[in-house]
Amino acid sequence: MGQQQLLLLVLSVIIVGIAVVVGINMFSTSAESANLEAVTNDLMHFSSLAQQYFIKPTSMGGGGNSFSGIAMKHLVPSVGGGTEYGNDNGTYEISTAGTDSTVALTGTPKRAQNTVTVTVYKDRVKTVLSD
Repeated sequence: MGQQQLLLLVLSVIIVGIAVVVGINMFSTSAESANLEAVTNDLMHFSSLAQQYFIKPTSMGGGGNSFSGIAMKHLVPSVGGGTEYGNDNGTYEISTAGTDSTVALTGTPKRAQNTVTVTVYKDRVKTVLSD
């Protein structure tokens, strides 16, 4: 082989190697982002269940216009008496016990390094992403 052909071969191997590394990085970043979004989506679902608990009368197993007494079993019945719940997306817990007006839920993704905290009020939800 001539020097030109060897140079082109080495150059093409380097370009393909760089493309593979960039592709792997893009996939990894996309997977972390998707995991974080899935945890946020789960927390939004739990927050709507928490608001249902708030509205439901105490005689029917709800809070009677209070988040006091809320537990993970009210958000995920299969948990039973546990304080945490986990699925393929991450782990979830009630990070701040329910008061008359608020409850805070925290989700920790399995792939991403952030945590998502959702503060649930009777009529709105506040989401905070932290490192």
